Amino acid sequence: AYKRFSELLPKEERENACSVRVPKSQILKLPELRANPFQHRICHVFSTSDNGDDSMSFEDFLDMLSVFSDSAILEVKSHYAFRIFDFDDDGILDRKDLEKLVNCLTGQGEDSQLSNAEMEQLIQNILEESDIDKDGTINLSEFQLVVSRSPDFA
Repeated sequence: AYKRFSELLPKEERENACSVRVPKSQILKLPELRANPFQHRICHVFSTSDNGDDSMSFEDFLDMLSVFSDSAILEVKSHYAFRIFDFDDDGILDRKDLEKLVNCLTGQGEDSQLSNAEMEQLIQNILEESDIDKDGTINLSEFQLVVSRSPDFA
């Protein structure tokens, strides 16, 4: 992990990799993130940067790798997935978050974009399946319950 992290830095900064932040633009060059539709959200969620640039320290990088590793437990994976899908960082998945989520998964090109009616039906189906307290949103515990019933998630 240290080798991969330090390789994202310019050569002159590699020996100080534990005390340097890697810019988001470099993190996004990782093959695992390059094609991920949630790449920007992943950087945002794992970054502890104070200035909002989504750069990562080595500890941030380790956190990200551990969550995405096969050995991470479902509760940890689902917690971070929820945070990644919570686009406005308000602690719930509402209709706007779900719409952005669907758009990320289907692509935002004209060919792949859902019609308004299709989007509304899909969001309604997601809420019917997941919104246990029927408040029109999905909270973390509701999300984790749904994910726990999906063996493909882990």
